[in-house]
Amino acid sequence: MFFPHSLVVFFTGLPGSGKTTLAKALADSVESSGRTVTLLDGDEIRTWLSNGLGYSRQDRDTNVLRIGRVAAEIARHGGVAICAAIAPYREARAAVRSMVEATGALYIEVYLSTPVEICERRDPKGHYRKARDGGVPLFTGVNDPYEPPLSPTLALDTSKHDVAAALDAVFAAISRSGG
Repeated sequence: MFFPHSLVVFFTGLPGSGKTTLAKALADSVESSGRTVTLLDGDEIRTWLSNGLGYSRQDRDTNVLRIGRVAAEIARHGGVAICAAIAPYREARAAVRSMVEATGALYIEVYLSTPVEICERRDPKGHYRKARDGGVPLFTGVNDPYEPPLSPTLALDTSKHDVAAALDAVFAAISRSGG
């Protein structure tokens, strides 16, 4: 697969929808093609770049905008950035798209539309259960909203696709979009 000179792929969806799994698989594929790639995973970003932020709408937006800013800088310098973040609000995702597109890079938004019931079954940390029991306030998909993208480059329900098939769909979306 040929990857464009400057590319940002932004995976968004509910917790447990498969963002990190697909982002890592895509990063491995990009690297195997000989390109350098930067993976910006939401959990890691919260630990290192956004440490201290809470889960209010403002803090969530700040986190997403930080991810977007780093991705845009990587793209501006001709790199490939793959982002995996819940990014629950449309406005922040639109701002990321604008930042990236202002660099001239190709921006691919992949919405993992996996149903909440499936995400909850996959939840290894038990956050959904804790949120439903009242122990985790502002948990996206339970007691805090997720605003699905209105026109993502690609929408995938990972309960209907294995990783290989989902990755093929991402490759096809990159190719259709100019990659």
